[in-house]
Amino acid sequence: MDRMIYTAMTGAKHTLEQQATVSHNLANATTTGFRAQLDEFRAVPVVGAPLATRAFVIDATVGTDFRAGAIQHTGRELDVAIQGQGWLAVEAPDGTEAYTRNGSLHIDENGQLASASGLPVLSDGGQLAIPPGSRLAVAKDGTISILPDGSAATGLTTIGRLKLVNPPTTDLQRGDDGLFRLKDGGAATADPNVNVISGALESSNVNVVDAMVDMISLARQFEMQMKLLQNAESNDAKAAQLLGMS
Repeated sequence: MDRMIYTAMTGAKHTLEQQATVSHNLANATTTGFRAQLDEFRAVPVVGAPLATRAFVIDATVGTDFRAGAIQHTGRELDVAIQGQGWLAVEAPDGTEAYTRNGSLHIDENGQLASASGLPVLSDGGQLAIPPGSRLAVAKDGTISILPDGSAATGLTTIGRLKLVNPPTTDLQRGDDGLFRLKDGGAATADPNVNVISGALESSNVNVVDAMVDMISLARQFEMQMKLLQNAESNDAKAAQLLGMS
């Protein structure tokens, strides 16, 4: 009974936490470039416990599902989708470099190329300023060219290249803002092998059906663990009754 209480108690607590993770993934099923979070359970023995059967259950975050989402063509000139592996570099509010797969870009009120959340998009030489009254063209390698309104197609002028990086996924960690950063806090070097698709966006890689199945399974696990706690309480009450009669 001792082991049942500790396992069921911690299992119920962390089942709710894992349910929150699945709910978060579901809520971002339509978020451009979103990467699903992966969790799993593991048992941890209680150090110094009087009985070796005592163990806690912990919801250990394994990491992120880095599989690519589906490419959806939009035809919008400021939409870019990373083709294969790689990331788009942006400048976080604290001035550090962060990475995203959300290529829904726009030009802000200051004429800077910005991400969907308003963060400055970085080039190989820093932030990108777009001259007013210009149309943009993004090449496969991330090179950005501008064409002043009314100009011929031969009037293209290159103003920079998107900073596209591809660090090992083991070196990346997700922040509370949903952006990824290097674990050591540094900046990744640009990778010339990363390509983009202009006029397209990458969808979330969350599988809605799998997430719904996980939610049902977790709900049943929580119910089972609560029943175990009820059985433990019932057994304890009966044991106390028998000891009181002796």
